[in-house]
Order: sequence, then structure tokens, then C-alpha cells
Amino acid sequence: MLSVLRVHLPSDIPIVGCELTPYVLLRRPDKTFTTDDVPDSAPVDGHFLRYKWYRIQSDRNVAICSIHPSEQATLQCLGCVKAKIPVAKSYHCSPKCFSDAWQHHRVLHDRAASAVNENGNEEEELFGRFNSSGSAASLSGSASTTSLTNGSTPLYPAAVTQRSGGETWFEVGRFKTYTPSADDIGHVLKFECVVVDAETKLPVGHVNTILTSRVIPAPSPSPRHLIPVNGADAMGHLDSDGRVSSSGTFSVLSYNILSDVYATNDVYSYCPSWALSWPYRRQNLLREIVGYRADIVCLQEVQSDHYEEFFAPELDKHGYVGLYKRKTNEVYIGNTNTIDGCATFFRRDRFLHVKKYEVEFNKAAQSWTDSQLPSSQKKTALSRLFKDNVALIVVLEAKFGNQGVDNPGKRQLLCVANTHVNVHQDLKDVKLWQVHTLLKGLEKIAASADIPMLVCGDFNSVPGSAPHSLLAMGKVDPLHPELAADPLGILRPNSKLVHQLPLVSAYSSFARIGVGLGLEQQRRRLDPTTNEPLFTNCTRDFIGTLDYIFYTADSLTVESLLELLDEEGLRKDTALPSPEWSSDHIALLAEFRCTPRARR
Repeated sequence: MLSVLRVHLPSDIPIVGCELTPYVLLRRPDKTFTTDDVPDSAPVDGHFLRYKWYRIQSDRNVAICSIHPSEQATLQCLGCVKAKIPVAKSYHCSPKCFSDAWQHHRVLHDRAASAVNENGNEEEELFGRFNSSGSAASLSGSASTTSLTNGSTPLYPAAVTQRSGGETWFEVGRFKTYTPSADDIGHVLKFECVVVDAETKLPVGHVNTILTSRVIPAPSPSPRHLIPVNGADAMGHLDSDGRVSSSGTFSVLSYNILSDVYATNDVYSYCPSWALSWPYRRQNLLREIVGYRADIVCLQEVQSDHYEEFFAPELDKHGYVGLYKRKTNEVYIGNTNTIDGCATFFRRDRFLHVKKYEVEFNKAAQSWTDSQLPSSQKKTALSRLFKDNVALIVVLEAKFGNQGVDNPGKRQLLCVANTHVNVHQDLKDVKLWQVHTLLKGLEKIAASADIPMLVCGDFNSVPGSAPHSLLAMGKVDPLHPELAADPLGILRPNSKLVHQLPLVSAYSSFARIGVGLGLEQQRRRLDPTTNEPLFTNCTRDFIGTLDYIFYTADSLTVESLLELLDEEGLRKDTALPSPEWSSDHIALLAEFRCTPRARR
């Protein structure tokens, strides 16, 4: 007979909006094992599986810590209560939690105080005592009255299966999977799985159950704003209903989203396992990406299966067309479905797809070794050069008009390169060779068409490195220390390490252009030597800049940039990924306007 051997959940904490899919191991009548579902429409040997989900609702409300959402709150900030700050933000699980979070938490008080002052009320009455220390009240078990614990109306009101010990079980689902809703916050969920006789519809054998921990709300990062760099004294809000961009501008997002195959508990042990799980991260990443409202989206470290099954269909719902280039697999030895690559999306109402170029650095390596090295040296050379990295180049045609009155009928084309360069820090020659190879390909496109260019991606190269110098300066100083390690001679002669594209880093605009609200704060988040962000990658082992958006300055002008994060904004002692930010990189976004090239 069909029997259930094991049931468990891959994630230890359920989160609102993140689908829960239990792992169910079955033994068939022929003694073979399977994890496939057995629905009532396709029974096996006269039996199928029946699933039920319940919300366990206690008579005692439970508040959840605003900092550690998997913990029950024991303290509530009195200042938040008096200032009418959202009650969910006022709870803390311990005095240490409240103390550690105070520097960040007091910002909520400052904002509320400013709002109070605008209405002519006295700030001191509510906030004067919070200048150096907070004030919190202890929560007793019965006094916790949080709006987080709603959900008194069950999905199936008649299906109350048990009420004992101050608990009521409401049936909320009858499928194998279940997606917690806001009504579930603060409650434990129960999953039941049982074999059922297809004829009698009665359960057979043991009922397998799992209890989850309490459902928590999905943590959301503070919204990031667009900062104009053209002198306008205003900030754009990406979360508004109206578009920030005018008809003649477009925005480009570049984001390494951290492939699930790399997001291991060993590497990111500081991130809670539930926040590192793909079901949670994919929803948080999608929410973030869609929230930026970019016209063009360049993503790196997108697994091929995740592109096909999640990002392409989900972003299609939001008006995006996707193109994808998977890394090659000469080196990769894992499941080919989990190989990552570069994905470029664009809004179908803003652009048309004209052409796609795929750059495989392994092919370029093979071509170079065939032409430059004797057979006896090829194997050694290829083992160093073969790293599976790729670039995706897309030519788009703008549907919006901004060609200028002198060329009203001219097609406005745009070339967007999206790449992820080799990560190994001891292969600096390979990094530089890959960047140089990409730029040579872009030069050929530029020679064949009068076309603005964007070069986006994770270059795994810090500001001032040889690859960064080649991109930003058009050349590499022959005395650059990174040129010393070139065992294959792929960088010689050094005089070939040049290109003619007028590339400029978009984020250097914060340092170069004008004054305005927010610009000074952003300048403090730049490296004063290179004018690049202080960091775009932040882990416990490394903090620095690896990601860039370069543009051709003779044909594009930066209008605004997505504000940079600072370490304090990520909270003290917090590295990425985190419950709020689901990648170890931060997204970069720039808004551009096409400008006519000077006549030659």
C-alpha cells in the first residue's frame, strides 16, 4: 500500500508571501520511493494523498520583535506608542536588542518629531528624553496587544477542528503548498498529510503532521530614492504610482542577485537560514527589482532554471521582455540547470529588441590559444583561461522620442552590455583579458552603427584595478602592478590594452556635477580617489565595490542615480545578504537621457 515515510519543511520559519512546499517521501506498493504528488485524480493502487493546513490561533496575542522577527517581543518602545509610529516597529525581544538597535531606531522618533513640529506641537514633550537613551516598557504575556496578530476570520470558518488549552485550529488550505498571508502573522501553522482510500474517501494509516514556528512578516528594506545629478533640488520616489522619468529619459538597473547555488549556510552563516532560502529570497528580490521601475534591468548570477521558471514569467507580468545567456560549462561540474548567467530585461512599452550578441570568453580563449600558442602549451593555457564567464549584449530601439528636432525621423538605438567577470582574485590577468575582450567586441558594434552604449555588470574588480582603469580611462598604465602577473602573455604588448569608447562610470556623476538635495550625503559615500561607491558588495569577509554602470558620455547624459547605501544604513554589524536585502550585492540604477553627438 502507498505509505508516507517522511515529511518536513525546507525552511524553519514561515514568511508572509513565501510559498511553503513540504518535502513528502513516499513508498509505493512496489517498494520503490518517490517524492511525486499522488492526487485524487491519479491514485496509486487505489490510494491518494490528502493535505490540510491549519492556523493555530491562541487566545493570547503575541507580539513579534521588529529586529529579530523570529523572536517573541518582551519590550515595547513607549516613544513609538506616544508618537503613533506603526506599532510593529515598537517591539523588541530583549533589552540588549533594544539597546543595540537604538541608534537606528531613534531615526523613527526624529522623523515623527519633525512631523509633530510641523503641526505646531512641542517636540520636547514626547522626544526630549530620547536624545541619549531609549525608554521601553516590559510586555507581560497578556498585555501584548499588537495589530500584527489579526486573522480572526478563517478561510474555512466551518472547519474548526479542535479547541482545547486556549487554542483554536482553523483550516486555511487543502493543497500540498501554502502561502502564508498577513492573517497568519504571529501564528503557528500545522500541516497534515495522510493516505486516503480512493473508494471510501477515508484516511488509511497514520496522519503525518508538522508544526511550523510562528509566521513572520516579510522584512522590507527602507526605500531607496533617485537623486538628481542635474542640479534639480528634488528627490524622485521610486515607490510612487507615477513614473519619475520623463518621456525622453530611461533608467537602467544592474544587480548581482546572488545565485541560490552559491548562497550556502557555510558561506553566509551570519544570515538566518530562512532568509537565505530561495523561496524567501526570490520573492524579496522580485519585490525589490519591480519596485525600482527600471526600463532596462541587467541581472547577474541568475540560475538558468530560475530564469525560466521564475524571473521570466514573473517579470513578464510587469511588462518586461527577457533575454538570457547562460555561462558555458567547460569548468562547471554541477547540475546544468543550476548554472548561472546574465539576464537582461526591458519594458516592452519602451523598447523593441533589435539584436542580441552572446560573448563566450571560453571561445575567445580557444581562438587565442589556437593562433598564439604551440600545441604543447594549449592545455595549460586553457586551464587558466577557461572560467565559463559570458557577456550578453543587446541592441534595443527606443519607442519614445528624444532624438532632437534636427533628426526627428532617426531611429534611437541603444546597446546594452551585461556581464559577470571572473571572480578569482589570483587571476587578475584573466579578469583584465575578459574585460578587454568585451570592449573590443563593443568597439566593433560602435564602428558599425552610431549608437549609445551601456556596460553593466559585476566585474569583480575594485576601483583602481587594471580592469576598472581600462573601462574608465580607456587604457592601463604600463606600470600598473597587476600587469606583472601574466604567465601566458595574454596582456602583451601592454600597448594593446586600450579602447576608443568614451566610457564614464555613472556613479562618478555624484562627484562631478552640481549641488542639490542629497548630493553631499552621496558624495560622502564615494571613494574620493576614484569617485566610485565605497561598496557595492558587503559580506563579513569583504566590503568594496565590484559593480558598475558605464556609459558613453558623448551620447548619454546622467539625469539621476539611485542613492547609495551606507554601512550605518545596513545596521551595525550587519552584512549582506540579510532578511531585508536578499543579495550580497546592492543594486545600482542610473537614469539617462540621449544627447546628440557633436558633429565631426
